[in-house]
Amino acid sequence: MRVTASFLVFLGVASLMSISGTAPSRADPLLIVGNDEKLTWDAQGKGVLAPGGKDSVVILDLANPEEPRIVANLPLKNSVVGPPVNVAIDPTNSVALVADSVDVVKDGDKLKQVPDDKIYVIDLKAKPSKLAATVTVGKQPSGLSFSPSGTLALVANRASKSIGVLSVKGTDVKVIDTVDMDDIVSHVVFTPDGKRALATKFNAHKVSLLTVDGDKVSYTKRDLPTGQWPYNVAVAPDGKIALTADNGDAGSSDGSVDTVSVVDLALDPPRIVDRVVVGDGPEGLAISPKGDVAAAIILAGSNNPSAYFHKKNGSVSVLGIAGGKVTKVGDVEVGGLPEGTAFTPDGKYLLVGNYLDQDLSILKVDGTTITDTGKRFKLPGHPASVRMSVH
Repeated sequence: MRVTASFLVFLGVASLMSISGTAPSRADPLLIVGNDEKLTWDAQGKGVLAPGGKDSVVILDLANPEEPRIVANLPLKNSVVGPPVNVAIDPTNSVALVADSVDVVKDGDKLKQVPDDKIYVIDLKAKPSKLAATVTVGKQPSGLSFSPSGTLALVANRASKSIGVLSVKGTDVKVIDTVDMDDIVSHVVFTPDGKRALATKFNAHKVSLLTVDGDKVSYTKRDLPTGQWPYNVAVAPDGKIALTADNGDAGSSDGSVDTVSVVDLALDPPRIVDRVVVGDGPEGLAISPKGDVAAAIILAGSNNPSAYFHKKNGSVSVLGIAGGKVTKVGDVEVGGLPEGTAFTPDGKYLLVGNYLDQDLSILKVDGTTITDTGKRFKLPGHPASVRMSVH
C-alpha cells in the first residue's frame, strides 16, 4: 500500500496474549495475520496517521477453515506500507517472522513515517506462542520468505535497496549476509528447489533473479521487465512459472486495469512470456499448492470514496494455470481494501484479509472455480498482511 512521506508506523511491545487455552495441533494449518492500527483513510482518500501502540499479530488455527480460531495475539508492530507479505511461517510450523517496515514519529505537531529496521521472531512451539527475539536488518524490511528447508530466510530491505539473508536455526535467527540490489526491492521468494530466488524491483518495474548455493545468495544481475510497479511475486509449486502482481500506481488504484506478469522459469535463461490483464490495483498474490489456480487481490479504489473509480469492495481476479499458460477466468467480490491472501495447504480454501472491514473473507476453491462461502471472520484489527503455513 502506498503512503506519502508523511505516513506512519509505531507500536513497540512484543509480549503475547494467548486467546485459546490450548495450542493448535502441529498437523493443523496456521495462518499469520499482521494488523496495522496506524493508518486509515478519510472521505477524500487521504491517509490519516495515528500514534503506534495498538498493532497486533495474530495466529489462527485453521483445522476448520470455515471456522478459524485465534490461538495467539501478540502486540507486535507491523505495517500496511508495502506488499502484504511481511509475515511468514517456516515449513515446520515452528517459527514465524514479522517484518517491521516503518515507524511513526513526531515531526513538529504532525506525525510522519520513517523506515524501521526490525524483524520479530515468534516461537510457535511455545505454549503459548511468544516473541523469541528481535533482529536488526536493513532499512524498511518488507516482503520476506523462508527457504523450502526452513534454514534460510530472505527479506527485502526497501529503503536500503538490498536483500537480507537470515540464518534460521529454530528461533536463533541471524543476519549472515546482505545482497545489494541497486534498486528498491519489495518482496523476495525462493523457488521450490531452494536453488534460486526472485525479487520484485518495485520502482524499476522489474523482477530480479538470484542464485542460492547453501547459505550463499548472489544477485545474477539479470532483471526481467514486468508490468508497472511489481509489488509481489509468487512461484508455482512445480517451479516452472512465477507471477508478479503489477500494481500499476505505486501501491494504489488509479481506475485503470493492471497486469500479472508471467515468468517462465523453465527456459534458459528465464524470461517474461505473458502479461494477464486483471483489475485495478493488484496487490496481494498467491498460487494454490495444487498449482492450477492463482489469485490476484484487487484494491479497486476501495479506500478512496471521492475517486471516480471508487468501489466499496475490492475483488479477487481468479487466474487459471494450465501447461504454463495463465488465463483470467473470473472475479469474486470480497471486502473493503483487500490486502493479503493465502490458500490453505490442501488448496480447498482461499482467505483474503479485508483491511477496512477488519475481517477475512473465506472463499471455497474447486479447481479454477472460486466462490464466496458468505462467511467472514472478524479480526482484532486491520489485516495488513496474511501468510499461510506450508502444512
